[in-house]
Amino acid sequence: MDTANPKAGAAPSVDGDDGDTVGSSDEIAVTLKLYASLGVYLPAGAKKNESVVKASVGTTARALLDTYNVPPEACHLVLVNGVYQAPDDRCIMQLADGDSLAVWPPVAGG
Repeated sequence: MDTANPKAGAAPSVDGDDGDTVGSSDEIAVTLKLYASLGVYLPAGAKKNESVVKASVGTTARALLDTYNVPPEACHLVLVNGVYQAPDDRCIMQLADGDSLAVWPPVAGG
């Protein structure tokens, strides 16, 4: 959790299909995309492994994933707007309105 901003870990909510928009300047909308086995952590109503969720300004990628109980060890590949986020950066880089957070689990096989 981002300790510099007390709202960073605040629980986001799902942006419903009823046309709601982010209600205040204290909130941002982020497209959360969870692939493969991580799809079980998406909020109800998610389509095609993604959901638009609301979060507080200052929320980090890790704080958003924590809100949906996505285990850190299950987050192998994390991209924000297509740019790789190293594990240490996930707790620092704050998401912005309109960002896309995509996460894949570790893959085994051969």
